[in-house]
Amino acid sequence: METVIQDNWTQIIEFLKDNYDVLDILYRTWFQPMTIISESEHEVVVAIDESKSGDITNFIDKRYKVPLQISIEAITGRSVSVSFVTRNNVSSSEGVSSYYNEEEQKQRSLLEKYPFLRSGQSFDNFIVGPSNQLAHAAAVAVAENPNGQLYNPLYLYSGPGLGKTHLMHSISRHILEHHPEYKLLYSTSENFTNEVITAIRENKENQSAMINLRNKYRNVDVLLIDDIQFLIGKDSSLEEFFHTFEELFQASKQLIISGEKPPSELKIEERYRTRFSTGMPVDINPPDYETAMAILRIKQEKSDFQIKDEILSYIASNARHSIRELEGAYNRVILYSRMSMATDDITIEMAENALKDIISDESSVRLTADYIIDVICNHYNVDKEKLLSEKRTQDLTIPRQICMYLCSEYTTLTQQQIADKLNRSNHTTVKHGIDKIKADLKTDNELQSDIIMLKKKLNVQ
Repeated sequence: METVIQDNWTQIIEFLKDNYDVLDILYRTWFQPMTIISESEHEVVVAIDESKSGDITNFIDKRYKVPLQISIEAITGRSVSVSFVTRNNVSSSEGVSSYYNEEEQKQRSLLEKYPFLRSGQSFDNFIVGPSNQLAHAAAVAVAENPNGQLYNPLYLYSGPGLGKTHLMHSISRHILEHHPEYKLLYSTSENFTNEVITAIRENKENQSAMINLRNKYRNVDVLLIDDIQFLIGKDSSLEEFFHTFEELFQASKQLIISGEKPPSELKIEERYRTRFSTGMPVDINPPDYETAMAILRIKQEKSDFQIKDEILSYIASNARHSIRELEGAYNRVILYSRMSMATDDITIEMAENALKDIISDESSVRLTADYIIDVICNHYNVDKEKLLSEKRTQDLTIPRQICMYLCSEYTTLTQQQIADKLNRSNHTTVKHGIDKIKADLKTDNELQSDIIMLKKKLNVQ
């Protein structure tokens, strides 16, 4: 069974919500509980959960069938017909077996027990680049050895939209599929807080409410908590989590935590900052140009709507503060083209119009010497410590001089300040480096190509 639409279902209904004015309450009660029960090249059958929304099949069909088909095409590039059924009808009339073979039944049971897996996120569709390579390697290692002996806790941190949750879901999926003997629980901090609040309220009448909550979270082999920063300031929830963490940690159960800040910057007790740091804290950075292009090209492979590399490069250069922003920009260009009924290739002008509300001078990455140095080290695969050292080998001298040149062109630093950033003795070294690059650019085609590529990565013209 093809799963392109299933794998992108969360993005599809989010696209529907954003572009067709679906109210939040309708989105939560109607669209989020929907599941795909059959997917083929030309048709997808979607089951409505009537227990949450009632039997609204006819209304959904008339009001949202076409918008959903457009959303599917915008996200996946596939033009399919959509039909709706209720879950009750699937079970009672033809039976589930008419829709699924044995393996599909297994996957469906897994999705029903672990609804967060419906996002389709897995290691297979996680794009690895320099910005997330270490985090990916650590996540795979824990997923393959979830016995609490390797990295415990594994602590993933980054800004929003860079793949923390994707890795959390990937770890979960791998463990559930390859180590079914392990009992796993995934929860967001928001959900954990809501459960604590409910248990405290119900505990006044039913003394077992808090015991049940603790049994749920502490009788597991693997616990994943997403967005730990949202527990800060919620004293009861934080205290409950700390006790849960301690009990599982002492029992050598695997803990996986994500947050937007490293443990050292969390406003929590020092003993827990220390605990989080003893395992494997690893950060995820915004994707570099090559990784952004790889992500866009994979989306192209799944789409029948092809975009020239020039346009992909424009998107990758201007919308890579996060993967979420990058994919959103790509989808927006596709939708803009479809809605404008363009018959020719998408042009740069069309892409600029589609993204004018997203991309602006103010939203560009602010260039600093440190950022330029990082980009150049990544481009030339040079260790930053060596670049800033006194070594004068050819593989270090040229990238170092290019740093000097680009810092002089795109920052307000003086030559002496650039020298300080690069650990050079004085500004004359920087002046020589800048002059050398300017002179070589007139005749060295390879250097010209490198500078053009670096400007793209730095999002400057």
